[in-house]
Amino acid sequence: MTNLTTEAEAEAAPATPDTAPLTPDAIPLGEPLAWPLVDRDGTLLLDSGSVLLGESEREFLFQYFTPHRGDVRMPDAAADLALAATASANAATSARDMHLAVGALMGLRPQMGASGAPMQPCRLIGYAPNGALFVTTPYADGRPVSITPGENVEIVAIASQAVYRFVCTVHGSCYSPLDYLVLSKPANIRRLRERRSIRVRAQFPVRYGIGEEGTAYDGVALARGISALGLSVSAAWALGKVGERLRIAFRLRSSDYDMPIETTAVIRNVQTEPGEAGQATLGLELDRLTSAEQMAMKVYVFDRQDDVLYWTGSMR
Repeated sequence: MTNLTTEAEAEAAPATPDTAPLTPDAIPLGEPLAWPLVDRDGTLLLDSGSVLLGESEREFLFQYFTPHRGDVRMPDAAADLALAATASANAATSARDMHLAVGALMGLRPQMGASGAPMQPCRLIGYAPNGALFVTTPYADGRPVSITPGENVEIVAIASQAVYRFVCTVHGSCYSPLDYLVLSKPANIRRLRERRSIRVRAQFPVRYGIGEEGTAYDGVALARGISALGLSVSAAWALGKVGERLRIAFRLRSSDYDMPIETTAVIRNVQTEPGEAGQATLGLELDRLTSAEQMAMKVYVFDRQDDVLYWTGSMR
């Protein structure tokens, strides 16, 4: 005789222990899972038949998620709590909470097909009483980006304490006294990180000179990462000690900029590369950039938003 429970009976039945969050001991190692694993909001983590090979995988699972059995319906109360928690998290960040100042740098791209498109730089130029945003029209290759009223756009914005991603609907395009867009009040706001900058991959030569005095350069290093604040470079040897300065020169090419930069940089850290005799990786902070150079750095980073190395408070 099979032990079947109708859907109506299941809904009427009290919550069983299976609906509670699982413990690590409940998830076997080295053998196929008999049921799928889901997070507390129902997001699928692992299909049934998946195999956790080692303890480190299981620890990671419980470090970042709250596994439940996916073949057991979560009680309505638990589901409501999960939805309430999600709604609370979303509501915790409002447009006002972002503290975006007029002049804040943004990256904008149409939401349709956004995954493969680069972010195009624009700036916040004002707010409307209803929360709508006014932003400069983004340009790509010297031409305004084609955006249709009624279209949704995805935006990454740099605020004073964090970086946010959100979605707006384009209400209209204006051309006087300058080209700008009228966007709806931000929705689906997500705080990406409470960090000062994002570092993206880079690979271009950086000429260096030892010390901050002089005009000649002593050698060349390879840029590995770049943020709006600095560079991570690989060099044939440790070019100095932490706190010392270098003269550096490099050229930034992006969709809107082709700019040579010559400045000084502070060495913030030095790491030797194992297996590479004498080679070192240096984190450089560029603290004497002009406004134009700062903009070129930010645009270069925004153009490569999808090639993130990691978020960081300083170049390491």
